[in-house]
Amino acid sequence: MSTAQADQPRTGRDDTRFFGQPWALTHIFGVEMWERFSFYGMQGILLIYMYYSVTDGGLGMDRGIATGIVGAYGGTVYLSSILGAWAADRLLGSERVLFYSAWVIMAGHIALALLPSVWGLGIGLVLVAIGSGGLKANATAVVGTLYAAGDIRRDAGFSLFYLGINLGAFLGPLITGLLQDSIGFHWGFGAAAVGMALGLLQYSIGRRQLPESSRIVANPLPANRRPLVLGIAVLVVIALAALVLTGVIRADNLAGVVILVTLGAAISYFAVIISSRELNRDERSRVIGFIPLFVVNVGFWSLYQQQFTVLTIYSDERLNRTIFGWEMPVSWVNSINPIFVIILSGVFAAIWSKLGNRAPSAPAKFSLGAIIMGAAFLLFLPWANGAPNSSPLIAIVVILLVFTVAELFISPPGLSVTTKLAPERFHTQMVALYFLSVALGTAIAGWLAQFYDPSNEVPYFLILGAIAIGMGVVLLLVSRPVLALMKGVR
Repeated sequence: MSTAQADQPRTGRDDTRFFGQPWALTHIFGVEMWERFSFYGMQGILLIYMYYSVTDGGLGMDRGIATGIVGAYGGTVYLSSILGAWAADRLLGSERVLFYSAWVIMAGHIALALLPSVWGLGIGLVLVAIGSGGLKANATAVVGTLYAAGDIRRDAGFSLFYLGINLGAFLGPLITGLLQDSIGFHWGFGAAAVGMALGLLQYSIGRRQLPESSRIVANPLPANRRPLVLGIAVLVVIALAALVLTGVIRADNLAGVVILVTLGAAISYFAVIISSRELNRDERSRVIGFIPLFVVNVGFWSLYQQQFTVLTIYSDERLNRTIFGWEMPVSWVNSINPIFVIILSGVFAAIWSKLGNRAPSAPAKFSLGAIIMGAAFLLFLPWANGAPNSSPLIAIVVILLVFTVAELFISPPGLSVTTKLAPERFHTQMVALYFLSVALGTAIAGWLAQFYDPSNEVPYFLILGAIAIGMGVVLLLVSRPVLALMKGVR
């Protein structure tokens, strides 16, 4: 009997070799962990690299422009998931797009590490954004192929997958921040490139063990239409270059441009999917039921992603980072949230597995996630308007614990419910639509940062916290009609 034949009985619900989940999950877990190591490691030092002075190793940018670029870059990462999803559904399949995207990401980190000045920043961020977009949507889609319809392990599996994401997110800022603080920014970016290389090595060894369904091209593009698509892609690149060269797209309006493009893309995506004749009545209803979840998710991420804009500035200027006479690197604050995710994701996975069909519905989880996120912003108020370096480190630790609880209510269940609601013909593209909500929220987080004033923080934290709580309460009140639209999906 061959090895492949021996492994055949260990599939589906019978395969519980990875903490009760299919063994193939380890391969996606690993590549996503190293990708997040590189992504968050780079992002942990990105903002301060842009606004630190040249003598301190930075680029000396205006801080408001720098936060807008970070938000726009983060939004573009998720916006690029459209391209990755389309390539998977029409050209290559999710697994292959994931693999090729990892190579693009590594090239981006190498550019940041080796190329000087703004050119290195621009080339590196474009490559990382495109590659990460392709990897993110398709890694999630591949995880979905490991579970049969109705497999109650799905939510727990996504929580375990989320553990891999946050293990990388925890280690990345620690390593890159230490290198940046001791020998320079470009060494930190180089460490991110090494991390992605390790992820590629691990995934290259294990990718053949993934199910064949992960390589299926759901809606193949006819060969006679490929030249047209290539021509459109070339025209888009030329148009973008022209807009940049003529000053229509500038560093100071980049976040606003990404917000408008993402909003337009989301509306168009919903319209295309809902109007498709290939959907039956239940599939169309489920996509419509996803809309309120999409809106609340945008609100959640517009606050949560301020860890890389407002919280970075707060940590640099307002936070007392001195521990027994040693000053902790700014980027290490970005490792606090992943620690809590690592600790609590297993707890949440166990709770959802234990509750099974009695667990709160997706609308209820989204509601609670938004409400708790709003409460986290209100927790900044006791230390608002303080002197430089006056906020105690324990305060940020507690606030980020609340961030984490909110995240675990909304993010892993969000990925899971998206794969459940997705029509068969639009499976990967529905995952991309979920990431569009994250893109929009991330870009908004960068745009909002320009209104943050360390000398007058109360209005900022109070208003944003109240809006998030209000969105969560409204979704909770309409959860029954939303569930009715979801047609049996919880």
